[in-house]
Amino acid sequence: MTEQIVIVGAGVAGATAAKTLRAEGFSGRIVLVGAEDGLPYRRPMVSKELLAGAALERKALLESPESWRDKDIELCTGVTVEDIDTERGRVRLNGGEALGYDRLLLATGARARTLPAPQRNVHTLRGAADIEPLRSAIDAGKSLLIVGGGLVGCEVAATARSLGAEVTVVHAGSAPLDRVAPPSVGSFYRKLHADNGVPILDDVRLTRVEGHEDGVTATAHDGREWTAGVALVAIGSVPDTALAEAAGLSVDDGILVDEHYRTSAPEIYAAGDAAKRFDPGLGAHERTEHWNSALAQGAAAAKSMLGKSAVRQDVSWGWSTQYGLNLQFAGRLRHDDDFVLRGTLAEPNFTVLALRHRRLVGAVAIARPSDIRAARELIGHGALLDPVACSDESVDLTELLVRHRAERR
Repeated sequence: MTEQIVIVGAGVAGATAAKTLRAEGFSGRIVLVGAEDGLPYRRPMVSKELLAGAALERKALLESPESWRDKDIELCTGVTVEDIDTERGRVRLNGGEALGYDRLLLATGARARTLPAPQRNVHTLRGAADIEPLRSAIDAGKSLLIVGGGLVGCEVAATARSLGAEVTVVHAGSAPLDRVAPPSVGSFYRKLHADNGVPILDDVRLTRVEGHEDGVTATAHDGREWTAGVALVAIGSVPDTALAEAAGLSVDDGILVDEHYRTSAPEIYAAGDAAKRFDPGLGAHERTEHWNSALAQGAAAAKSMLGKSAVRQDVSWGWSTQYGLNLQFAGRLRHDDDFVLRGTLAEPNFTVLALRHRRLVGAVAIARPSDIRAARELIGHGALLDPVACSDESVDLTELLVRHRAERR
């Protein structure tokens, strides 16, 4: 009988897994099930190009309709999986249909973190279907209050401001983008937004956000209030593990998988935002939420499903575009790391390296892609670096990488 692999989740992890299975020679049936209508698309564009008004055209799609057909990958979109029967090896769709599987990949992603109770004129932004109500409010001239100073919050602020909206950002952190960037870079972005007419207010702990017919009102613990026509809650995401939990799989802030993306159930794998993978180097499970990580995990999980050794997992990295500036970041930094600046924060052309006991653990850069490429490899090898040499602009990071490679030989 023909082997059948079912993939639940048509985001970048699931879609990449499907394509990798074909590229690696799997000739059986592949069914890619996605809850969203339409073809799989590039989700990072939601808070930028798509919100700005670009149609969901081919450039936003992961593959053209013809490409999916050519690869003989069955797309089953606008459909959800209701449950998994691990004993019989099948999933039940919301229409009642059952799909058998020889191997199953859960790439269910994450969902936007929300407030305790739904409120009128209060929105989240996770997928393409969330764009229309937010864009309609902006087009109607309503002011926008963004709760959250992370990547999505700051990107939407820049996009909405480019559309002419009056925007205010409030967040609980000490600086914007504090999950991916050091405080100094956060300060750079606070000024960048202020220069474009968007105030970002730090250390705001909201006690209440109320939506009403005329707009929204947000109240902080110290009594300060903000009103706006509409609010966007951008306070992160939570892994979508409901299906895995109901099936009895091991879950802990993500679907627990081993280094080969295998879950606690036979022939079931997981990858992407929903997966929490065991990293042998760390000796612990780790979950990442960036596009590039999901892409790499989808490819690695597909190879593992075919019994092939996956390549060594790349260092997590990502990017953000705001007001035409492209920020890239890699690794995992902490605010108590030692930060080394290359260039000057007075101009949008710099790199900040994060050292922990002289070991490179993270990097953030604007307009310096070669620094990020070199930093990713150095981070992956746990390179020990001299802070003075790192700060010397006459020494290119690629030179430090070449030296490190030579020392390893």
